Amino acid sequence: MKKFLLASVALFGLAGAAAAADLPVRAAPPAPIVVPIFTWTGFYVGVNAGGAWSNNNNHDVFVPGVGFVNTGGGNNGGFTGGGQIGYNYQVGGWVIGLETDIQFADLGGNNRDNDFLFVNNPNFFGLRNNNNGNNFFGTVRARAGYAFDRTLLYVTGGFAYGDTGGGNDFFGNNNNTNAGWTVGGGVEYAFTNNLTARLEGLFVSLERNRNNDFLFLNTVNTFGFENRKNNEFGVVRAGLNYKFNTY
Repeated sequence: MKKFLLASVALFGLAGAAAAADLPVRAAPPAPIVVPIFTWTGFYVGVNAGGAWSNNNNHDVFVPGVGFVNTGGGNNGGFTGGGQIGYNYQVGGWVIGLETDIQFADLGGNNRDNDFLFVNNPNFFGLRNNNNGNNFFGTVRARAGYAFDRTLLYVTGGFAYGDTGGGNDFFGNNNNTNAGWTVGGGVEYAFTNNLTARLEGLFVSLERNRNNDFLFLNTVNTFGFENRKNNEFGVVRAGLNYKFNTY
């Protein structure tokens, strides 16, 4: 009888184990996929292109006793394009950063100021042709703005420098590289976590050129004039940036 009971218990145990083996296995839930939240923080590099328009004023100041006729004219606008590199840091919705850029500028390259200088001897005169413009300029600027998710509104300002052009005078060619300041603002939008596009406007003011030209008639009589040229221009440009990931 005991043997019969033990055999029955063993048989039921084997049947229960087999039934348990046939039940579906409950798999662990997959780990959640964490999508990184977009941030403006990080380094970026990019390119830009646009137009620039100058607000240059030329003033010819002659020494007493000398007359002149000015036949100037030309084009004070043109293409500008280049590249930029910078870094942004975001705290909440606020974004601060630093950016530097270098630009080619075809600005005012066709200016012509032809000054005819007459002295007491009507058979003698001088000619000055001033063909000046901007070949390049660059900036080093701070940026500060507020981000509405992927849209950033910002203001910017800082140091500026550039080749303000020279001219052909009585003694040869003059070239000038001046320093100054710039201020502006813009809007930037992030299409992806890495690719952003912007529209930006800047006002650039560089120090004034002062070109002194002198003609010598003899060791006693000397005459000449001073040409003063303000170097101010506006820039409107579109840009495309690649932002490196910070996560």
